[in-house]
Amino acid sequence: MARSNYSAGKRQREQEKARKKREKNDRRDRRDSSAGGDIPIVTVDEIQGGLMSIDEVVRSVHARPDAGERSHTMPSRLFIGGLSWKVNSEELRTKLAEYGPVVDAIIVTDRDTGDSRGFGFVTMGDRKDASRAIRKLNGQEWEGRTLVIRQATDRTR
Repeated sequence: MARSNYSAGKRQREQEKARKKREKNDRRDRRDSSAGGDIPIVTVDEIQGGLMSIDEVVRSVHARPDAGERSHTMPSRLFIGGLSWKVNSEELRTKLAEYGPVVDAIIVTDRDTGDSRGFGFVTMGDRKDASRAIRKLNGQEWEGRTLVIRQATDRTR
């Protein structure tokens, strides 16, 4: 009688290896057969949930009956450059109040000395007033310096 070359332990290891290979192939076949079948396909409108466009939002804000006069105004932030170092926030507020209601006026100061850096920001109550202030004051001389006024933009870092 011929003896086999395999011991019982080796035969068991070979069977375990074959079983794991079959299980791996079965998992791969299941994964490949589903091929994204579990992922639902939706439209952009469904994802956004029917959000309103910017124009619709602006129209709805202006059309609110319970909103008072403020619903017709949209605040606008202005950069004011070329300011004299003597000008303070109240003087700046007064200067721009000639063109419409001023919500906020800030002169930017040096961190160490507290002196004016020669520019500031003003928030006008209405963007139409802000546009008029830009047209009238940009390039004008005030306190011996030429003003630079434009819409404030976010600073990129």
